[in-house]
Amino acid sequence: MEALKETASKAQDETSKRADDPRWRRVNRVMRLHGYRPNALIETLHMVQDTFGFLEMEALKYVAKTLQVPLSRVYAVATFYHFFSLKPPGKHTCVVCMGTACYISGAAEIMHEMQEALHIEPGETTADGAISLVTARCLGSCGLAPAVVLDGEIKGKMTPAAVLETIERWQADASG
Repeated sequence: MEALKETASKAQDETSKRADDPRWRRVNRVMRLHGYRPNALIETLHMVQDTFGFLEMEALKYVAKTLQVPLSRVYAVATFYHFFSLKPPGKHTCVVCMGTACYISGAAEIMHEMQEALHIEPGETTADGAISLVTARCLGSCGLAPAVVLDGEIKGKMTPAAVLETIERWQADASG
């Protein structure tokens, strides 16, 4: 019990350092609600990503120290789960579903065209930080195959031309 109090005290010290930042208050709240226990790791990482858009190394170190989890374990969890990203996302995001229904309906062609047009691989962001290209194992929208998520909006029955049109609009908005 004494060790738990000491852990909470140390966490409180770290928490107070970030108390002025409302983003860190959200993250600290999640850890506090879970009693600063190590089993709050995934939930905490979700909140960090939701709050900051990605998991930067300083955030991973802070979470590791606050939850008293080895940094290697925090990093392993952050890199194991497809949901987490260690790089900042682009201004716009194109997620191509690669589930079976989408794949056989043309998702591979959409992905190929996006890679050619953007000169990046899945999981990367264009050099100007404008567009991130991501794959998903399944969006659960098989009836809309092939499905693509463009800036958080699911679009169904997509073609490479339709997705390229959106990408071109994003690029025009960025340069204009």
